[in-house]
Order: sequence, then C-alpha cells, then structure tokens
Amino acid sequence: MEPSSSILRESVVTVFVNPRAGGGRAQRFLPQFRKIFESFQVHAQFVITDSAEELESAARSALSQGSRTLFAMGGDGTLQRLVNAAFGTDALLGILPMGGGNDFAAALGLPADPLKAGEILLRGVPRFVDLVRVCSAEGRARLYCGGGGIGLDAQAALHASGSFRLFPGRSRYIASALRALAGFVPIEVCVEFPGSDVPPAFAKVLLAAVLNTPTYGAGLKLAPRALLNDTLLHVVMIEDIGALGILRLLPRLAGSGELRTTRVKRWQVPRVRLTSTPPTAFHGDGEIFGLTPVDIEVVPRAAKILAPAES
Repeated sequence: MEPSSSILRESVVTVFVNPRAGGGRAQRFLPQFRKIFESFQVHAQFVITDSAEELESAARSALSQGSRTLFAMGGDGTLQRLVNAAFGTDALLGILPMGGGNDFAAALGLPADPLKAGEILLRGVPRFVDLVRVCSAEGRARLYCGGGGIGLDAQAALHASGSFRLFPGRSRYIASALRALAGFVPIEVCVEFPGSDVPPAFAKVLLAAVLNTPTYGAGLKLAPRALLNDTLLHVVMIEDIGALGILRLLPRLAGSGELRTTRVKRWQVPRVRLTSTPPTAFHGDGEIFGLTPVDIEVVPRAAKILAPAES
C-alpha cells in the first residue's frame, strides 16, 4: 500500500487543534508539528478551535470545501468529534495524540510521544477500523471510537474533563474516579444482546462499559482482547464491590492498568442494550451522549484511519 506521505502531498490536509488537550500542551507543540509536516513536504492547514462543537462544525465545513484528509490534534474526545463529522464520507483521518488518555492511538500502535507519533503516521498507511454507534433514550445518535459506558466511569468522565483536566495521563482518571466515588450509589443494570441467543444479565454494578479498544482511561485494561477491526463490541460489567473493594483495586490500576477481580463479566457481541434503574448518563470517549436506555452497535470498517505501516 502506498505510504501516507505520498498520498498527503496530493491532498488538501487540515489539522484541527484542540488547544485544551493534554492540559494545554497541544498549542505549545504546534511549531514542532508544522516543521514535521514540512519535512515530509506535506502542506497542512492548522485550525485552532475553541470548543468540541466548533471543531466538529469546522471539520464538516472543511469536508464540504473539498478537504479529504483531516487530523485531530488532541485526545480520544477530539477524534470522536472528527469521526462524527466525517462519517459517511471517504475522508482519511489521523490522530496526533495530545490528550490525557490517548487509548485509541495506543490501540493503533502509536507511541505516547506525540511528535514521534506524527512522524510514524506520515510514513504510515490507511487502515479501516470499526466505530461504535449509540442511540440514547432521547433519540440522539452518536459515534465513538474507543470506550464508553455508564456508572462510575461516566461520573468520572465529567470530573476528568473538568476539575482534573490538567492531571497527566492515568492519574487524571484515577483522581476523577476517586472524586466520583464520593456519594456514588451503585446502579441496577440490565444488559441485553439483541439478535443474539446470549441471555440478558442483571446486576447492581459499579459500571457497565462498551469498548472498541483494549483500554480506556489512559491505559485501564478493561477489554484486553479487543481489536479495532474485529467487528465486535467488548462489553464489560463490574459488579458492585463496595468502596473498600475499589480502593484495593486502585494500586494495580494506577500501576499496570490491570483489572483483577472475580466480579467482572465480559461479552463479545455486535449489539447491546443497556437499561438502568434509575436512568443514568452514558458517555462515549469521555463525552456524555444522553441517558439510558441506550442501544449500541458496532459499525464495521466505518472510518479510514492513518496507522503505522507495520500494523
């Protein structure tokens, strides 16, 4: 397959910058990224956006004006906005990982160093990956790239994008989870699998997550077998283990990201429906999409993404 640098030299390339990503790192890295693109003889327009909504709108505008190669300079949430703008087009997308988590970039095989990741992508190749489509109780349909769910992680997502947004890497999500734990009440959840003979599951849970990537929350290994192109959702349910049980898990989560408890259930399916009592918020890639019940399905080969050539 032709390397991306050859393709990009003949393309209209737009890089959408989330200046708040990584605690404000993205904007500081702009001069270095400009030099990297220039060194590969790729002409790119860098667009700094003030909000996620503005980024998605600007991406739609760029597509309507003929740009067919779009980069997200930010984290998983920034890429999520880009794929929603580009879905249904023939656009080629790229992620320059500048966020607090970067779990999708890690699943692609990109290094944590954003500049090295950029160089690898400009030597890389296009690859088709799956996305996840969610329809909430309000009838809102959205796509996400990596991980989503309900329960403690959705509450933590609010803190991760708010008061803890400047914390680096995994510490941002651990601190957010601890903050969300204060006053958190486990929720009654029903997990159903439409179109499948897998029986439904009922439990009082800490969280119920639906992943497309092996990790989320900056490397928390909730679905270690997940692949970006396996055409499956990886559903993970962690039953209520109490505050003490959570505190016992945290040292390993903070270190290796591994989740070891007998109170975890996992499924691999193309569709899932989550219902909770009471209705609760569902997040995708850290953004709240709406309330349960939510219907979730995998969308195979839904996005064309730049990836390392060796992957």
